[in-house]
Amino acid sequence: MAIDPVCKMTVDEKTAKFKTEYKGEAYYFCAPGCKSAFEENPEEYVGQE
Repeated sequence: MAIDPVCKMTVDEKTAKFKTEYKGEAYYFCAPGCKSAFEENPEEYVGQE
């Protein structure tokens, strides 16, 4: 299981509908809003897991 870096919910990588890559690492999201927030300012969320 992955942790959504924005809201901290657990997300199953196998069934996640929302995913992005940043600096070669995959990030998974529970909802499109979390994905959008991450993509607007990824540095705010990277390294906080």
